[in-house]
Amino acid sequence: MGLFLIFVIGLGYLLSYIFDNYFILVIAVLIAVIQSLVSYYYSDSITLAISQAKEVPREEPFLELHRLVENLSITAGLPKPRIYVIDDSAPNAFATGRDPKHAAIAVTTGLLDKLDKVELEGVIAHELSHDGNYDIRLMTIVVVLVGVVALLSDFFLRYLWFGGGRRRDGDGGGQLQLILLIVGIAMAILAPLAATLIQLSISRKREYLADASGALLTRYPEGLASALEKISKDPEKLEVANRATAHLYIESPIKGKNVSSLFSTHPPVEDRIKRLRAMISK
Repeated sequence: MGLFLIFVIGLGYLLSYIFDNYFILVIAVLIAVIQSLVSYYYSDSITLAISQAKEVPREEPFLELHRLVENLSITAGLPKPRIYVIDDSAPNAFATGRDPKHAAIAVTTGLLDKLDKVELEGVIAHELSHDGNYDIRLMTIVVVLVGVVALLSDFFLRYLWFGGGRRRDGDGGGQLQLILLIVGIAMAILAPLAATLIQLSISRKREYLADASGALLTRYPEGLASALEKISKDPEKLEVANRATAHLYIESPIKGKNVSSLFSTHPPVEDRIKRLRAMISK
């Protein structure tokens, strides 16, 4: 988080120097600090609200789900997370929270209806592994970075478009001003793309780790492999999902082929299944 603040303050300073307006630096610092605090402490509530997830009590028809989560939590040595259900026929699930003590797991009604017990157990173990590995905290920091960089980029380009107060050549260093202006424009255009690629790369790596950890937790990799097959092949579209939350789900809820795997929030499901089944042979 410290490096993140240094990055944003540095970027804000560059833009404020180019436009000879140090108010930009003040705005950049305020945005960085406020968004960091809000994202760290309230990211789970925001994510659950966006996904229209509702917390369910420990009673029918969700009693069996609670028991399954309780048993796996005990096995993993983790506190039992809060359990949420999304009323959607598309099978999927995600975990959120800044640490295991503040964790939550959300599953769709489609997941509960379409998976058998061992498959559901594999999915829950995968999500518990995200909590235990602190993946959600890591992804929150990256999401904050991506969001602030995109915001500063948009602010910079709009300010440039409307002819914001640039330094004049008479102030001295006209060539330096031109160089900084070119660098600033390049950063404003490329930084959001680079930050997003970093976010997606980290997300893919953490999915592999959660698959392996979840399979070790249940001692039955085939359960998760079979669940991934069903989820990936299901034609239903998850209506509440969007590109801001897609990387949190166990399998991408965005249907359709990506232009490039570079821009995918998840590793290829075929590769994930292959790795899981390789664990069985070992």
